[in-house]
Amino acid sequence: MARLVFALNQSLDGYVDHDAFSPDPAVFRHFIDDVRSVAGTVYGRRMYEVMRYWDEDRSEWDEAERDYATAWRSQPKWVVSRSLGSVGPNATLIKDDVETTIRRFKAQFDGEIEVSGPELAGFLTDLGLVDEYRLYLHPVVLGGGKPLFAGPRPRLRLLASDRIGEDVIRLTYVPA
Repeated sequence: MARLVFALNQSLDGYVDHDAFSPDPAVFRHFIDDVRSVAGTVYGRRMYEVMRYWDEDRSEWDEAERDYATAWRSQPKWVVSRSLGSVGPNATLIKDDVETTIRRFKAQFDGEIEVSGPELAGFLTDLGLVDEYRLYLHPVVLGGGKPLFAGPRPRLRLLASDRIGEDVIRLTYVPA
């Protein structure tokens, strides 16, 4: 049975902004290895649209970026959206019955399925489906923006803390 893991970068003051975090090479390598290790990823629409960047090769990419794109493209992706009409390669659109679909994926797959996107993660948390939270704290203060957690969440228990690269701390929590 797969575990559903919410993993996302955040500022020290709790906001998400993919343009504000430039991972150092060690952090980027960590994410390449992470993407290779998961059974697949469930995306909210906005996060999926951000990640579509990796669908097409770009001449300015270095070897690490090409490695990430190759890993990302090879993984199954499930996109939860009522507004999208279609999704890209190796992706499946989920428009209805999200809870039943995610429960089926958890029963069907082994390993970890990541959930990406704070709103989707909040929705899946409310359904009791998120098994683990991995928060990557970057040493920036944004002062506003999209919060990682919007609204109250169940109590969490710290499972681990790890330094990733020079400046990033990963905090791993499970529901208490």
